[in-house]
Amino acid sequence: MDTYLQAGLDALGDPSRMAIFMKLSGGPIAVNELARTLPISRPAVSQHLRVLKDAGLVLDRKAGTRRLYQLNPEGVARLRAHFDRMWTDAMLSFKTAAETPPAKAAAGRRQKNATLSRRTRRS
Repeated sequence: MDTYLQAGLDALGDPSRMAIFMKLSGGPIAVNELARTLPISRPAVSQHLRVLKDAGLVLDRKAGTRRLYQLNPEGVARLRAHFDRMWTDAMLSFKTAAETPPAKAAAGRRQKNATLSRRTRRS
């Protein structure tokens, strides 16, 4: 798996980082503004932004005396491509299963169960 993709998925596994990510989807925001809308401290917001930035999901730029954070389009595109692939694969598997005649599907399940049963007995 792509290292940046894995880092992005790991980063979004934290509820606070996911909340920050969602707020940034509305456009660039300064740390102070983000901190006012979240139940965590400003230093914690900064730490979460650092993790999101290191994962390639967030960019920052200086705007006068403030630093604005925004989503990184490349990082978001990487996540989207991953989920698009997963969705496509899942739908193809569903289509294959739906189009498989019932007798053939049952035989496949019996064969799979027999294989699992043999593996269990060997253990």
